[in-house]
Amino acid sequence: MTPDDLLREALAAHDCQTGTLHVLDDSDGQLKLTAHVGLPPQVAAIVAVVPVGKGMAGLAAQRQEPVQTCNLQTDTTGDIRPGAKAVPVQASIAVPMMRDGRLRGVIGFARAEYHEWTAAELAALAATAAAVADRLE
Repeated sequence: MTPDDLLREALAAHDCQTGTLHVLDDSDGQLKLTAHVGLPPQVAAIVAVVPVGKGMAGLAAQRQEPVQTCNLQTDTTGDIRPGAKAVPVQASIAVPMMRDGRLRGVIGFARAEYHEWTAAELAALAATAAAVADRLE
């Protein structure tokens, strides 16, 4: 299964329309965009390489925990990069993909409408992220 297929399957499982799949490049320690759905071309270019610690995906990688916003368009936490607001979504979450205790990358899920992720949804997203990490190997 290709990274694009894995991402589309993960998005469908969580009722999300937009998403990203970044894989950690061990050679330089940066996240590389491997697949995306629903990103405008200019945003895909901006997030093609993400340093750990920058933006939602980079922060999720650094913290090794999900980074989320209920409304990407109005978020004021400072976790959201200005270019991300060009994506026509509101609810967004970046989930680290862990495998054998190691960070393998970050998968991003987004919905067009406002949404607060529940504890059960967070657990399901983490399980999906781990499964995607396993299937990328």
